Amino acid sequence: MAEKTKTITSIGGQALVEGIMMRGPKITAVGVRKPDKTIDVSERPTENLKDKYPILGWPIIRGTAAMIDSMKIGFSALNESAEKSVEGLEEEEPSRFEKWLDRVFGEKIMNVIMGIAMVLGMALAILLFFVLPTWLVNLMKLGTGESIEGWRSIIEGVMRIAIFIGYVALCGLQPDLRRTFQYHGAEHKTIFCYENNEELTVENVRHHSRFHPRCGTSFMVIMLGLGIVVGFFIPFTNPFLRTAVKILCIPLVMGLGYELIRLCGKKDNRLTRIIAAPGLWVQRITTKEPDDGMIEVAIAAMEKVIPENGEDRIVL
Repeated sequence: MAEKTKTITSIGGQALVEGIMMRGPKITAVGVRKPDKTIDVSERPTENLKDKYPILGWPIIRGTAAMIDSMKIGFSALNESAEKSVEGLEEEEPSRFEKWLDRVFGEKIMNVIMGIAMVLGMALAILLFFVLPTWLVNLMKLGTGESIEGWRSIIEGVMRIAIFIGYVALCGLQPDLRRTFQYHGAEHKTIFCYENNEELTVENVRHHSRFHPRCGTSFMVIMLGLGIVVGFFIPFTNPFLRTAVKILCIPLVMGLGYELIRLCGKKDNRLTRIIAAPGLWVQRITTKEPDDGMIEVAIAAMEKVIPENGEDRIVL
């Protein structure tokens, strides 16, 4: 019996509303389970900033570029999946406010709503992950004196990690978001199946792990860990000044985190397993076991983005 070869792929994905986005080197596909139970798959060319500006493909720098690319295509794919997941359903009579929004913004209304949500989300993230931990440590310092100052970065980092884990855990309690976490699991399982050179069938995909080292959740955890290290070099204690400096350091942290997540995806040794372990643990919250229908959506999207020349695969 021939020994199986293990490969890795540059193909990545994102869980959507009742669907999955798969992003290959040439094609990006969005698969959505519609209300009539059919699977709708749309395709578009994969566009990367590094293709237009080669300098953005350099190590460290490429992390920020990759994040911008992911946010751009992810925003578009999420919007598309939200529309298709309710396509054909009977709509309720719109309220006066909804009519006003439609009259003012027309077909761009979903983009406007998603844009406002993104701005509010970023503002909330800055408040929770940057301002709040620094402010709380300053309060603790009032009671303990200067003795806590040397532990400031570690305490702030632990608070940020706790806030992140608590947030995603609460999200998982909501039925709709739990289904999104199941689609997230289907995405990982399908990529694992492909990397193990198995035929993409529901049966083959089902037995693979839902925990993948090259995942956005793991990337976030690594960034939070790197943030602790960076915090040691920031001397300011004022919440707003310290937050401003940390925000300026985000591209560096993002770049280092991206290189580490790539390393964990390419290599399997003691060091990479240690680096990947916290992220894989948190994936127990952000990924759930999918049903067969979700796996079918993941396979449908995956099949559209696999390049014929195998340029996405590296044999380990």
